[in-house]
Amino acid sequence: MLKIKPCLWVGSPIHETVKRSICSLRRQCSSSSQPPKKTALYDFHVAQQGKMVPFAGYLMPVHYTPLSITQSHLHTRLHSSIFDVSHMLQSEVHGKDRIEFMESLVTGDIGTLPAGQGSLTLFTKKENGGIIDDLIVSNAKEGHLYVVSNAGCRDKDIPLMQAAEKEFQGRGKDVKLVLRDDLSLIAVQGPSAAKALQPLVSIDLSKLYFMNTSIGEVAGVAGCRITRCGYTGEDGVEISVPSEKIVHVVNALLASKVGNVQLAGLGARDSLRLEAGLCLYGNDMDESTTPVEAALTWLIGKQRRARQDFPGASIIMEQVKDGSKVGRRRVGLRTPDGPPPRSHMEIQSLAGEKIGEVTSGCPGPSMAPLNIAMGYVTGDYFKPGTKVNVKVRNKLVAVEVVKIPFLKGKYFVPPKK
Repeated sequence: MLKIKPCLWVGSPIHETVKRSICSLRRQCSSSSQPPKKTALYDFHVAQQGKMVPFAGYLMPVHYTPLSITQSHLHTRLHSSIFDVSHMLQSEVHGKDRIEFMESLVTGDIGTLPAGQGSLTLFTKKENGGIIDDLIVSNAKEGHLYVVSNAGCRDKDIPLMQAAEKEFQGRGKDVKLVLRDDLSLIAVQGPSAAKALQPLVSIDLSKLYFMNTSIGEVAGVAGCRITRCGYTGEDGVEISVPSEKIVHVVNALLASKVGNVQLAGLGARDSLRLEAGLCLYGNDMDESTTPVEAALTWLIGKQRRARQDFPGASIIMEQVKDGSKVGRRRVGLRTPDGPPPRSHMEIQSLAGEKIGEVTSGCPGPSMAPLNIAMGYVTGDYFKPGTKVNVKVRNKLVAVEVVKIPFLKGKYFVPPKK
């Protein structure tokens, strides 16, 4: 069982690594020159001693004093934490042609989603099969699609969807895109998340399985969307709430007598998702990366593979069928101790040949003293068990290629029949 050990404070390896990861994402993913925006929870974060930093166009908490990133990380693994993810883009697609519309942009089988079910999928480029963004699309029971995509990609996701909407409407199709900037979004993550939330909600969480979504009341606030998903590898939910009510909902969760709920910021979210083997857009994938290279082939739906009608299908499916067409592959990397591999560090073969680059890395708080990382390698170096080196501060550190995720996910799935 995990035990919370003495914290790693500002200046520690994990703090510095996460800071670099966040800075890297800010450079790569947010093209806006406008001043950072504030979520509806900004004043709340400041009052709770949140350390605010610019991230994906918003001022967001990286951690809360006096907790360190490591403490928040381990608390989430042991209990539950609340993350403000209101910077994410929430939108809805209405109209009888909404499925055709969304499938013209993504790789997933949106048309086969049962009502109340969501799926992770990808926007891909027609020209090279590159990943424009990753997103969750849910088939809402209310008769529309509910879409959550990355804040840092907002400036390209909105024009992408609006251009498709205009093209569809020009052909007489029934489709309407609605941006839900009136809503806030929080993630409640950890093994006790459902226990803490259940007394406050009107729906039975024991029947809301992973990637299920439902509208319900939360802390007396009607019309909230509760989706069983997250970005930590733990059980948990994301809750979409009218922005004027979000502080009330968060305070109600923090006041819960069960679940041991605390606030957590971007720092813990980044190290948690890395242990879970989840990609961070702008770091671990971008428009030059195909789903096959990113080890995300499973996000190409069976029907879409057969029809090959998603953007970039000819390039992507050629890579699926012929591995020799894949120039590089995303892998997990693990070191027993020493300095952690960081983003942009060079990966070398044992013979000293450059074979790739690290995209994310940090000490694994749940796996101490191990360091973990993800990166891309060429040739056959992607096979688990392969020994390679990473150039850290002009010194070579021995690294082993391992399977992703580093920690097995604890998602709440239906019992096996």
